Amino acid sequence: MSLIKNVGTIGGLTMVSRVFGFVRDMLLSRLLGAGTGADAFFVAFKLPNIFRRLFAEGAFSAAFVPMFSKAYHGEGGREAALTFSRQVLSVFLPILFVFTALAEIFMPWIVYAMANEYQDVPGKFGLTVDLTRITFVYLLLISLVSLLAGILNSLSKFAAAAAAPILLNICLITAVLIFGSTEPDPEFVTARALAVAVSIAGVLQFLWLLWAVHRAGIDLRVSRPRLTPQVKRLLTIILPATFGAGIYQISQFVDIFFATRLEEGAMSFLNYADRLNQLPLGVIGIALGTAILPALSRLIGRDDQEGAKRLMGTALELSMLLTIPAAVALFICAEPLVAGIFMGGRFTAEDAAMTASVMAALSAGLPAYVLIKVFTPGYYARDDTKTPVYTALAALVANIVLILLLIERLEVVALPAAAASAAWLNCVLLYIGLHRSDRFRLPTVVAGRVVKQIAAAALMGALLWWLRGLLDGNFAAGILTRMWSIAALVGGGMALYFGTLFVIGGFDKAQLAKFKRPAA
Repeated sequence: MSLIKNVGTIGGLTMVSRVFGFVRDMLLSRLLGAGTGADAFFVAFKLPNIFRRLFAEGAFSAAFVPMFSKAYHGEGGREAALTFSRQVLSVFLPILFVFTALAEIFMPWIVYAMANEYQDVPGKFGLTVDLTRITFVYLLLISLVSLLAGILNSLSKFAAAAAAPILLNICLITAVLIFGSTEPDPEFVTARALAVAVSIAGVLQFLWLLWAVHRAGIDLRVSRPRLTPQVKRLLTIILPATFGAGIYQISQFVDIFFATRLEEGAMSFLNYADRLNQLPLGVIGIALGTAILPALSRLIGRDDQEGAKRLMGTALELSMLLTIPAAVALFICAEPLVAGIFMGGRFTAEDAAMTASVMAALSAGLPAYVLIKVFTPGYYARDDTKTPVYTALAALVANIVLILLLIERLEVVALPAAAASAAWLNCVLLYIGLHRSDRFRLPTVVAGRVVKQIAAAALMGALLWWLRGLLDGNFAAGILTRMWSIAALVGGGMALYFGTLFVIGGFDKAQLAKFKRPAA
């Protein structure tokens, strides 16, 4: 099975999830707008998700997947990997219970540390605390889901884990449709219903992945927690990996802290903009990062360093092939896309303009976010968690300094602008580390194709700028006019970009297709 097929499986299912996410946020924007209920829910939704991405999907996956994969493909085989996963579950579960219980108890102080300015708006702080207590149950459940997903990904069974987020969006859409117009205080009632739906989704995702793991022949059982040598090693890897794998999530904490001190609606602007930014990031970056880590672990376990370098080169070329045009399109078409998708109901033209500015700044960092997903497995597959810590620390410091320098002038736009700059710094430092250690060096032929991709994206950008002016006004019209206008932007841009690449040789389809992942 090729890397392309794995990325296609993960990316395709992620795309389905993102489409449901768009439907969800289109409904939310019209019912909640960018007001008190929306801000409170988005804080409550972000906090457990940041912890999930930071610890469960970030640090835990980065440490667990290589260890499970090496055990599974080592002398002990399937039985050794099964024993290891049971030991991890037995230790992981009580830690999660204790962490979640403490968070529920101290939630007012946690929310105060992040959003104490919400106390100035009647009812906003209390609503945020209540909603976060409800949604934080999701962290416990989705962390267990991450353990199950790590097992499946190590076995090269990517589909079930990639499909799990679809359940979350279905639950949220259902909550909006049922409770979205309830009176009185519709936005408060809707926000509470959404918080409950998040936790219900966690239960469904856990049951879905548990069934998938059982089908894969892995019988998990919980026993008395024991810190075996392997579990101790996992924990020692997780601690630094928590920071190294989570710069994007840590930046989200920083964004919440500053956004809650800005005008009402700042959290909502960030959320709606991030929804569009997450489409290429999830479909391309997360898919690549998920597929490349177990493959790299197997290659390095076999001491096939050249194969590992080829794998990373292929992943880089594929990621830039899709990410560069996405970044250009999101930057140039930010206003028509936001207006066409979200504007209406409580979400005004002014809200759309602010969200578009945030999205344009976010898109500038999109290639860097995806490259980080490509570069970090090059460290984690070799059990090197220290280097990403240092690069992440430098990027985090740069992020905070830039926010402090820019926030008075740019307000909410300063947050994504600083985050994008910090992501590029992190990306460059990660590559320098790989280059100096001879773990990966950008092949000349790949660099040449990336330059051609940039040229084709620039030509596409000129077309999009012209189309945007030609279709101006359509993005605030009826739903059908909005849809065909957005389709014209997307279709026209894609046709020109890929047509140009085909003519100038900006990608090597044969080389990408024939690249095979090592057999299990």
